[in-house]
Amino acid sequence: MWSRRIVLGALLLPLVLLVFRDGPALHEQHRELATGPRPPRGLPQPAVVSRQEWHADEGLVREKPQYTGAAEAVFVHHTGNPNDYDCADAPELIRSVQSDHVEKDGWDDIGYNFLVDRCGTIYEGRAGGVGRSVLGAHTKGFNADTVGIAAIGDFGPGAEVPEPMMDALVELAAWKLRPGVDPLATVELVSTNAESRFDEGQVARLNVISGHRDSFETRCPGDALYGLLPELRERVARMRDSAPGNAANSRLRPYF
Repeated sequence: MWSRRIVLGALLLPLVLLVFRDGPALHEQHRELATGPRPPRGLPQPAVVSRQEWHADEGLVREKPQYTGAAEAVFVHHTGNPNDYDCADAPELIRSVQSDHVEKDGWDDIGYNFLVDRCGTIYEGRAGGVGRSVLGAHTKGFNADTVGIAAIGDFGPGAEVPEPMMDALVELAAWKLRPGVDPLATVELVSTNAESRFDEGQVARLNVISGHRDSFETRCPGDALYGLLPELRERVARMRDSAPGNAANSRLRPYF
């Protein structure tokens, strides 16, 4: 098993200008990020296998990381791999996903911000720093201010979602959502791409923890995993509420 490290502390998000895009062909307007120290999350960073550890092909990466605002929402995906893989082979599977995203889809790097295997190991996806909000290419129209987490496997009808994988999804989503966001609530996001279920510029009301299919015409993350999203939301909310320093209504506190 990969060694696990706990990293505590508040993060500082710099003031930068970004060009948001879903892929190389899509350019979106610049926007300015809020600055200043974040309030303590109250949750430790889960152990994450770095790109160096899973041997990401950095030669494939076409552009430097771009940064976005703290995550207002989580989009859950699956990779489509067979479910019976050996967890020792997960890095190889991730390298294949990275290659497909760059060489077939034309993206700058792997699209997902994080990936989780059937044994509950969390992997860094798109490069740029686990503790920062990196613009991904996981959900057309809604990559800004969101985080994309891919479960390695194919969770269609009748498939089982391993409990260690669910535990890791809970831990990761609870940590990565910005303070003040209620995992049980909905959020309004503005679509930046007409190829999604929503026209460009349209305001979409989505669950804070959504499946990829909620915003795009796809079966992802599979019926089995999609059916567990209500449980995922409940567990994430409980974890955030039970964190040190969080009162029962802490999710309602303003962030900035």
